[in-house]
Amino acid sequence: MTQASVNADPAELAKFSELAHRWWDPESEFRPLHQINPLRLDWINGLAPLVGRRVVDVGCGGGILADAMARKGAEILGIDLSKKALKVAQLHALEAATPRIAYREVSAEALAAEQPAQFDVVTCMEMLEHVPDAGSVVRACATMVKPGGWVFFSTINRNPKAFLFAIVGAEYVLDLLPRGTHEYLKFIRPSELAGWCRQAGLALQQSRGMDYNPLTRRYRLSGDTTVNYLVATRKE
Repeated sequence: MTQASVNADPAELAKFSELAHRWWDPESEFRPLHQINPLRLDWINGLAPLVGRRVVDVGCGGGILADAMARKGAEILGIDLSKKALKVAQLHALEAATPRIAYREVSAEALAAEQPAQFDVVTCMEMLEHVPDAGSVVRACATMVKPGGWVFFSTINRNPKAFLFAIVGAEYVLDLLPRGTHEYLKFIRPSELAGWCRQAGLALQQSRGMDYNPLTRRYRLSGDTTVNYLVATRKE
């Protein structure tokens, strides 16, 4: 895959690169990621216990989830196409002496071609809504996981409520995220994600919603998938 054909939006990479140095500041623009990370981690680990598992975190950014999974006992490879975010992730791993973790600048599609069926678990969280072809990433994740292995996704639904909550509310009213973080037309309906998963040989196991309470400023997992949602699948 040539650089020109890599499934990435240069504007999206630039946006996150500019903020890369703030990735591990829990009071920065990445505060929501720090807050939801324990929820994501416990949900993943509850379905696919991470101890001893070989895991690839697709679109790892500064490594918040990847680092936490390594500390749960997994052998982690975090991949991303943002050089700056990867440098931040690598530096944090060195400073925190995180065990069993490595990072690479490589696309999901390229790694899938290089290492098919080599991972017990694949995670791709808060990433699909930032790429030009989300279905291509789903297929790559399915290719990388071993038969019987788990693939986890999280993204944002596409409907008027999601526009109101995830863009107007989160970016303009509550200032949870920098303005311009999300584009509504890139949001993904659960039915669309489920279709890509089925086509790629991934069987849906569980879906969960994620709610935010602006009064308590806390997140929780729920059964409401109308805005943020997570999906667990297994390779058939």
